[in-house]
Amino acid sequence: MNALNSYTAFEENKLLFRGLLDEVVLKVKRKMGKNENTAILVFSDSTGKSMDFNFQGSEKDVLRRLEIFTSEEGPSEAIGPGRPKLGVVSREISLLPRHWEWLATQTGGASATLRKLVEEARKKEGSTLSVKQAQERTYKFMSIVAGDFKAYEEALRALYKKDEKKFLSQIEEWPRDVRSHTIELAKLVFE
Repeated sequence: MNALNSYTAFEENKLLFRGLLDEVVLKVKRKMGKNENTAILVFSDSTGKSMDFNFQGSEKDVLRRLEIFTSEEGPSEAIGPGRPKLGVVSREISLLPRHWEWLATQTGGASATLRKLVEEARKKEGSTLSVKQAQERTYKFMSIVAGDFKAYEEALRALYKKDEKKFLSQIEEWPRDVRSHTIELAKLVFE
């Protein structure tokens, strides 16, 4: 599974589940049972961020909220400029006069041209992470799960210096699941 679309659930220092977001959230819901308050954290493997979910109600309720949460279109009842039913939201951008002049000469108008440019950039970027993104996602995960662990700060310094040997030695005594996941998130940094 590609880290860009996978999620990982941890309970304290133990890795519980890994997979697509809906799969992980449902497994967490089932593990929780009727207990709707939990110390289980779900992380995006692409960003390292912890994600909050409302686990109240049935599995269908949780999936419905998750659908709204992950929808690129957002709620269809959005109000305001743009084309909300198509997922188009109007926002302000600032450009220099020469940029506006160039956009005015493009076929389809400024909005269509900007959308095309963004899509082209996304395709070029592809689904790969940069070293900086890998460092950031590893840092975000480490700060939440391992922030109080021995050698945490030294491990971070080694991560940003790209010193794999020192990084591995600093996290050597961390709980196995936390250590393994941290190494996996940081893999690109040391390639």
